[in-house]
Amino acid sequence: MKKLKVALAGIGKLGAAMMAHWNEENIQIGIYHPSRTKAEQFIRRFPNGYLLNEQDLREVDILILALPAGKVIPFMENIAAEALSSSVIFINMATALPTKVVCKRFPSYNVYGIKYMGHSRDLLEHGNGLFITEEHLPEQVMELYKPLGKINKDGEDRLVEINKLATYYAVKTAVEIEKDFTNKGYPSAYIKRALTSLAPEVIRSYSEGNLGHFAQEIVREIKESSEKDAD
Repeated sequence: MKKLKVALAGIGKLGAAMMAHWNEENIQIGIYHPSRTKAEQFIRRFPNGYLLNEQDLREVDILILALPAGKVIPFMENIAAEALSSSVIFINMATALPTKVVCKRFPSYNVYGIKYMGHSRDLLEHGNGLFITEEHLPEQVMELYKPLGKINKDGEDRLVEINKLATYYAVKTAVEIEKDFTNKGYPSAYIKRALTSLAPEVIRSYSEGNLGHFAQEIVREIKESSEKDAD
């Protein structure tokens, strides 16, 4: 990949997950944060990172905004005063902020949306992430995201819908496990183990098609019960 100056604004869980995989590929990423102390602490975890200040942002080619939805536009308004080059590529990663809203607010900037489908911890621990974009991305951006996983072209609205549905069913399952185990008088340590280890790993095995015999029998029972209810 051509040597680019890439900057990351946002050193939360998603930013850290991406940096971990860029670090494995020795891809240099400039880190910007209003708090120099926090930026320095972050960089100590990732040797591929280096500090940037606001004026350094003028010279970057790609600026990745791994920020909460409510902070993206204020951040861009603030750095706009620094007279960034019109050639800078901005990447909006905030799930709840439609990229078209950012483009409308900053029509002279090159803004692309790349949204992560999943949990940042999964990206950190397993890699092979799935990202969604509505646009045809520049080749240099595609190359930058290759170590992180795959990019699919789809609507941002669909990503939001999927995230909401998955969260709903995950929370619903967790609440039911907690309630049922509590009613049966199981110790809190057993409840925690079921929530943090048993259930997540069973779901992962189911999605990968490698459930054990016991779990396969439960799947069969559930499917047969669903078919009877449908009749």
